[in-house]
Amino acid sequence: MSLLPLDDAPGRLPTGRSLTPPPVRFRARAPRLLRSALVTLPLLLIGVWAAVDWQTAYNGTTRLGSADPWWLLVALFFTCLGWLSAPCIRQGALPERLPAGLLIASQFAAGAANHVLPASIGAHAVTLRFLQGRGIPLARATASLALYSAVKPIARTLVLLVFLVAFPDLLLTGRLVPDQRTALLVAGAVTLALAGTAVLVTTVRPLRRPLLDALRCALTDVRVLHTRPARILALWGGAAAAPLIQASVLFAVGAALGLSLSWVQVAFAFLAASTAVGAVPAPGGIGPVDAAVVFAMVALGAPMDLSATAVIGYRVLTVWLPLLPGALVLSALVQRKVL
Repeated sequence: MSLLPLDDAPGRLPTGRSLTPPPVRFRARAPRLLRSALVTLPLLLIGVWAAVDWQTAYNGTTRLGSADPWWLLVALFFTCLGWLSAPCIRQGALPERLPAGLLIASQFAAGAANHVLPASIGAHAVTLRFLQGRGIPLARATASLALYSAVKPIARTLVLLVFLVAFPDLLLTGRLVPDQRTALLVAGAVTLALAGTAVLVTTVRPLRRPLLDALRCALTDVRVLHTRPARILALWGGAAAAPLIQASVLFAVGAALGLSLSWVQVAFAFLAASTAVGAVPAPGGIGPVDAAVVFAMVALGAPMDLSATAVIGYRVLTVWLPLLPGALVLSALVQRKVL
């Protein structure tokens, strides 16, 4: 006869015990592993992109080495000034006041993510996470992203119209006027986008509720924001100033290389090109916008080689220069649980 108690007999489990221990360690380690992956992911993506497109950065940096350094300092000044435009618009799109330092840091980090993923997905994802970390509800945060995305092209188009009214001679060249085929393609793309959104909202039920909540919140916030002069100035003033600051960077780089176009011509070329093809889902607008800017500058009388070199130099200052610091700031914000 066995002298073991019933609970300790072979093949029997003690009362209240289990052979499978609770996965406490795994659950505790999973968030740490995920956060560590998120910290290193921006640097990994930047490294992959640098390996793929290193020739562009090398050529642009080499050509800038022989440019006028004083004009390059002016271009660098406007580049740094442009880093403040996105936080200004973000704050203008939200009734709640955000901490200025963290907002600027988050948008600097969002700029790095924006140049990796197309259609501003990376920047919006970083901003959405930042807003939720500040206690902003999901519907309101989503509404602010939608308002930000809507105000920027509207403001850019209004600035372009002001240029056309103030400087009608810029349209004397017919090469900048889109033909009927191009206009039909743009209209068709807009119609398809609106129709696709409507189909998704009406057929996919899980999307309907959050989208309708975000739409109601957006309409409410728009009414509230436009009763505050400070928010109006930050939202619309920042959105109108952003393309002009970017055009000033391009003009300064062109002047450093000996480009003969005036600031008005360069700004008009940049506004027209970014308005025409800015909706193409490329990372940071790189590619379609660059080609369109070069085409517009050549149409206004600039040499092809100088126009292309100026655009490459512009991309080196606005994309490659802040890319690594932006990725480091993004990793630091994730490490400190700000994102």
